Amino acid sequence: MMPDLLLHLGYGLYLGISLAMTIWVATTLSRNGEVFLIQCFGQDTTLARSTNHLLVVGFYLINIGFIALRLDGWDMDKAIVSLVPYVGSKIGLSVLVLGGMHFFNMLLISRYGRTVAGWARGQQAGHGAMPPPLPPQGQ
Repeated sequence: MMPDLLLHLGYGLYLGISLAMTIWVATTLSRNGEVFLIQCFGQDTTLARSTNHLLVVGFYLINIGFIALRLDGWDMDKAIVSLVPYVGSKIGLSVLVLGGMHFFNMLLISRYGRTVAGWARGQQAGHGAMPPPLPPQGQ
């Protein structure tokens, strides 16, 4: 009974800490990232806010999915012998992977933000390249 209880305690700690950290990071990135996005998108506030919201939704989906996947394959023997370091290593790997993903996103936004803003303004003005029409559907 005791090994199962410790393993379930580990799951609870992992989920609680990981989900709380996900909410805190998403809130912080959203609040502070909007200024960065507005600058990257050439002062286009509407595009920056929309992109900010989409990034937050994507962050939640990827992060919660990754957290859920990390619940699989726990080594009961390692978890029982040293629960705190074991749970910490699970959380640590999640944080490193998601931090790397965040910096990759920031690199892409800083590099291509003004290009996207120019394209979006062109679309709104009707001057942008329109996508090709869809072929007729079989009747």
